[in-house]
Amino acid sequence: MITRIGTRPQPDIPPSVPEALELDACYRYCESMARARHHNFPVASLFVPSKLRKHILAIYAFARTADDFADEPTYEGRRAAELDRWEERLERCYFGEPPDHPVFVALADTVRRFDLPITELQALIHGFRADLENTRYSTFADLRAYTALAAEPVGHLLLYLGGYRDPVLHRYADDLSTGLAMAKIVQDIAADVARGRIYLPGEDLRHFGVTEPALAAHERTPALGALVRYEVARIHALFTRARPLVDAVGDDLAIEMALIWLGGEAILRKIDHLGDRILVERPRLSQLDKARVVTRALAWRGSALKSRGSRLRRAWRSL
Repeated sequence: MITRIGTRPQPDIPPSVPEALELDACYRYCESMARARHHNFPVASLFVPSKLRKHILAIYAFARTADDFADEPTYEGRRAAELDRWEERLERCYFGEPPDHPVFVALADTVRRFDLPITELQALIHGFRADLENTRYSTFADLRAYTALAAEPVGHLLLYLGGYRDPVLHRYADDLSTGLAMAKIVQDIAADVARGRIYLPGEDLRHFGVTEPALAAHERTPALGALVRYEVARIHALFTRARPLVDAVGDDLAIEMALIWLGGEAILRKIDHLGDRILVERPRLSQLDKARVVTRALAWRGSALKSRGSRLRRAWRSL
């Protein structure tokens, strides 16, 4: 549900652009972007009805590309300009001008079919632009203001695709999206410090006595272990607040939401187990871990499937 969920392959080789911007080819282009990354959480798994899957992938490709502009070394020196151009293309997409990029060919179709508000997509770009302007967050409230832009709109958009516009469900999605984003932040402490960024709130670092030089030096200390345990507890509380969403959605998104929620809890346990080793080892879900998540998701919301066996076998290929 969140944008910052995929690890980047090395080297980062984007899928080839379709020679002709034909709609189905552009949707396949978006899918190839998702399949090129490792994900701890599902991105349009085969448990999602086919009528929705390609549209989720179009939104993913839009957000993934914008996030890459803010993060990838390839765009150093022109990050802001690329984000500005991406937002201009988004606006043209809504004003009915012919798209000139495969992501926007697919996205324009998705926007039209599901009447998606531009504000959610603009918020994502503003969130990624914030990465160019802010490298520190003083309080958790400041960090939450950032995830409200960089993560929560993805949850809203997924619910829009399923026809869910109830504000209560969107509040649950906010907690789930922020919880997933924070789990990613804790996973990537070392990588972010190397980029000159520290997303963990300064008030938390001060409370536990963890210094920025210690993080940069990858120092494993009891203080760091205590900080990680605290962040895990807060993220778990966000997942608990979001749990009703999994039971509230219908059959179209039931398994996918269960996979996202359970996958978040699974990676959180990995983070908790690592403790102060988080600076030297990045947690990730193995194929066995993912199999367990699928099994639990089916036990939780498996009644949504008409044929568990065939769908389950096909779903393995999407993990």
